Amino acid sequence: MAKKVQFGSRIGLIAATVGSAVGLGNVWRFPAEAQANGGAAFLIIYIFCVLLLGIPVMLGEFSLGRGTHSDAVGAFRRLSPGKKWWLTGALAILASYLILSFYMVVAGWTFEYFWQSLTGDLYRGVRETAGNDALSAGFKVKMADYVGSTWKPLIVTYVMIGLNLFILMRGVQKGIEKMSNVMMPVLFVLLLVFACVAMTFPKAMEGLAFFLHPDFSKITPEVCINALGQAFFSLSLGMGILITYSGYFPKETNLTGTALTVSALDLLVALLMGFIIFPAVMSFGLADEGLEGATLVFVTLPEVFAQMPLTEVWSALFFLLLMVAALTSTISLAEVSIAFVQDHFNTTRRKACLWVLLPLTVLSTLCSLSQGVLSDFHLLGMNLFDFLDTTATNIMLPTAAILTCIYLGWAAPKGYFRRELSNNGDLGGRFIPVALFIVRYVAPFLIGVILVAKFL
Repeated sequence: MAKKVQFGSRIGLIAATVGSAVGLGNVWRFPAEAQANGGAAFLIIYIFCVLLLGIPVMLGEFSLGRGTHSDAVGAFRRLSPGKKWWLTGALAILASYLILSFYMVVAGWTFEYFWQSLTGDLYRGVRETAGNDALSAGFKVKMADYVGSTWKPLIVTYVMIGLNLFILMRGVQKGIEKMSNVMMPVLFVLLLVFACVAMTFPKAMEGLAFFLHPDFSKITPEVCINALGQAFFSLSLGMGILITYSGYFPKETNLTGTALTVSALDLLVALLMGFIIFPAVMSFGLADEGLEGATLVFVTLPEVFAQMPLTEVWSALFFLLLMVAALTSTISLAEVSIAFVQDHFNTTRRKACLWVLLPLTVLSTLCSLSQGVLSDFHLLGMNLFDFLDTTATNIMLPTAAILTCIYLGWAAPKGYFRRELSNNGDLGGRFIPVALFIVRYVAPFLIGVILVAKFL
């Protein structure tokens, strides 16, 4: 078998892995979850979940990928040949592919809104209306008309699929790593710029107080469950992404140091988004509006930009930021399936990319049309877009995460997890037995609580 390709540098490894975790979930889901769950109360529990649960589970997935240098299915097959644990990896791959199908549609929306910001079309006819209520109604109509139309969302979805195909065909080092080395600094610079601008808003301190000053009475079991779910989602756990990317890690990679770095940068993105969103919505009288993902990004924030000087400039920069986040998300999700196809069907990377992304075009087309002409077609009372979102994120991901933890804690070769974290004894650390305990006992129980709570 040919030698497994690896990331070319430590910086590239970190940039690509951070890019696989930082994406749309951080940029729009985190602020919505924080606003709905008490602001700072949610933030405290979220940070606790990332540090004490997310990192150990991330180390578990890293150990599977780096130790086997394989994809999400191959990792289980190599460690436990002849057993059915490979189905855990297959579930993660399927979940990531379904998520990719509707993420690609949302990525197309970000591209369209970026373009409309540059041309000014996004604000033409809306900005002239008087009052926040009129602005909100205008942007809601714009969004509904756009996502419900037929051809325009499809065209930009295909553009994003083509961009993914171009990057992924170039390979791990020249494609994913090179893209990440450029895109991740751009994302962090844009976040810092927007955070600094948000600090100049008239009610910035009120927004920060909501985000940073906790009211402990708001910490409830529901808030804890939502924070844990967001921690696992934002770190891309249970998707097969971290297993796949760590398969490109060199053998000498310090897994604990890498996990700490990735988690810290992931937390930084969440904090910066809070510093941007809450001062903005508080200052412009939008704090009482619902901050659901799509509404926040495509309705609420355009309302903010419409009331700022240099509207089109700030709007274009923000949707550029969002497009970068979308691209890093879709690239990492697609790589999970591409690595599987390449490893198990003994084909070239070019063919693997085509086999994965061409069928995705059909599924993404149906997801896009489910917002418009196919909106009357329902599965369990949901359109196709919402059905795939609910099934993949609420059922398949936590199930794959639970099974991965059970495998590493109880079914993997004896001492495997410990050997991987210590690089076969070259690295010490008191955290290793703690990580093993959490993966074996704590994480499966708490993820199970989330899974059950979703249906109660």
